[in-house]
Amino acid sequence: MTEPISVAWPPGPIGTERLVLRESEARDRPAFVELFSSPEVGTHIGGARPRDELERAMPEVPGRRPGLFVVELDGAMIGTTTLDRRAPESPRRVRPEGGEAELGYLFLPKAWDNGYAAEACAAALGWFGGAFPGEPVVLCTRTANERALRLAAKLGFTEVERYEEYGAEQWFGVWFPAPPSD
Repeated sequence: MTEPISVAWPPGPIGTERLVLRESEARDRPAFVELFSSPEVGTHIGGARPRDELERAMPEVPGRRPGLFVVELDGAMIGTTTLDRRAPESPRRVRPEGGEAELGYLFLPKAWDNGYAAEACAAALGWFGGAFPGEPVVLCTRTANERALRLAAKLGFTEVERYEEYGAEQWFGVWFPAPPSD
């Protein structure tokens, strides 16, 4: 288990052109169940979970933790974006002491191919860059996930290395916030 990002949480809602990033609420529970039971989403996270299991186990307000933003479009949750601290002992790191934040995101399939992931992740990275000036963010994905690789490039991540894990080639990249302008 990794440590959460350490800042006052939650920040106020973050608005983009089309989206709002905010803390989770009880009304998001059905969307969380749909997200984690989706076979399409499950392809990228080690498999979908059974809907009935999620209905029983999911808390009333799911995802309420530092580093997790619900992504909302027109008042409804369409996905999440996360910034979680990696374990310092992780073999993949860009700082000698490790513990970098890792960007993650999951979107309902009906929200795919509309640029929402790029918009939400860019907003989350913008918030992170302001909250943690100069700190890098890392991203890991399978090289077979072409959408994720395109998004990583669009967001400004650069490749650090490729490696084998979970029976597939993985991509590990890093993003650094822009230095503050004077």
